Amino acid sequence: MLFVLCDEWRSQATGYNGDTNVTAPVLDRLAKESISFDNAVSDCPVCCPARASIMTGQYPLTHGVFINDVELKPHSPTLAETFARAGYRTGYIGKWHLYGSPDGNYGRRLAPVPADKHLGFDYWKACECSHDYNHSLYYEASDPTPHYWPGYDAFSQTDDACAFMEAHAKPSEPFFLFLSLGPPHFPLHTAPQQYREMYRTRTLNLRPNVPENKRAEAESGLRGYYAHIAALDTCLERLLTKLERLNIADDTVVVFTSDHGDMMLSQGLTTKLYPWDESLRIPFLLRYPRQLGRRGRRVKTPLNMPDIMPSLLSIAGLKVPDGVQGKDLSAIAKGRGEDAAKDAAFINLPVPITEARRYGFAAYRGLRSVQYTYVRSVEGPWLLYDNQADPFQKRNLCNRPEAADVQSNMERQLTSRLRSLNDEFLPAEEYVRRAGVGHYREVNVKVNFTESPWGDWKSTLSEAKPSE
Repeated sequence: MLFVLCDEWRSQATGYNGDTNVTAPVLDRLAKESISFDNAVSDCPVCCPARASIMTGQYPLTHGVFINDVELKPHSPTLAETFARAGYRTGYIGKWHLYGSPDGNYGRRLAPVPADKHLGFDYWKACECSHDYNHSLYYEASDPTPHYWPGYDAFSQTDDACAFMEAHAKPSEPFFLFLSLGPPHFPLHTAPQQYREMYRTRTLNLRPNVPENKRAEAESGLRGYYAHIAALDTCLERLLTKLERLNIADDTVVVFTSDHGDMMLSQGLTTKLYPWDESLRIPFLLRYPRQLGRRGRRVKTPLNMPDIMPSLLSIAGLKVPDGVQGKDLSAIAKGRGEDAAKDAAFINLPVPITEARRYGFAAYRGLRSVQYTYVRSVEGPWLLYDNQADPFQKRNLCNRPEAADVQSNMERQLTSRLRSLNDEFLPAEEYVRRAGVGHYREVNVKVNFTESPWGDWKSTLSEAKPSE
């Protein structure tokens, strides 16, 4: 199994989903051979919580990583541990971001991760967190000696992944390889020059929900974002070509996804953390020719981060450990289950950090189905969008008389989901106190008041609200 995780690559920034700016023909070809979960979301769209959910099959308030740089301390077998116990050779290459920095000031981001914190991965060439793609640090196995990937790190990491697969391309020794690539996460203008040149003067088509006064800034950022994406497509080509040359492509599960998206100035907002689609929605492609064939298929059933672990284990024929909260969607992938378009993915931000605080957003919980996104902040109902009629989410229907029945139904569903997850939806300050993270820099960002460019929402964090 080859699991490719990119950082901050939103679902909308893919050619197979209609983005005409993207130059990623290899990804488009992969999509034509894969099961595409078109409504895959990152339930808590920020790096560490999302990655912890992939590794544990649990939601943030269960696995304990609900803000960045908190160490993941699993209470049940992780994804890699489960594969390792079944006889798989496990490998991890790239960005980790699950060791945490207890000083609250990123102190461990460039430190070696002890071997007993690799959570089941045997082969190890990783760094806790670095986005210096052209001078990228990593540590090998349990050796505390720092090494640096030559050149653009995604290329070197891909070459290492190809070497790993070649070394373990034996039926008697199945592998589970996790390749965690840093781009297209910012800094945006650090892709190799040939890819930056592709977008230096190119006319870009911006999403209609980028406000007029932010379009120049968005276009500048997107030039770098798309350049990184084009470079990563080259990585994907190397990986898929290697599988074919090793004659193991039909028997290898390939997953391509991201930890969360990026607003890129849609709604006038930067980065991730928010309950709008550009932040929430991620690409999720699953290819396994031996079981699923090579004819691509799109499914509508929402897939969430905790669903990844049980689904992959089931596809591999392995038992899902107790404690996993995600749904097993393997039957949907195989075309044997009902494509449940009416299902809704749970979304949450228990504690607003960094950009969420900077824009004045309070903690939230919500649901995202194919048709509707409903979000309640700690202050009360906040957002309701009809994703079919309003795909760019510019008309908030929350508390509008014409949407009263829909809102009431979504509220009931959300209340039921909170109950099933034992989520008390407490004020963020209580979770900060319980976890002892009040000193973290990410929870101490200055709060500002923000309004929607379309006049349909406002900041929800109490301290951000302007005085009457």
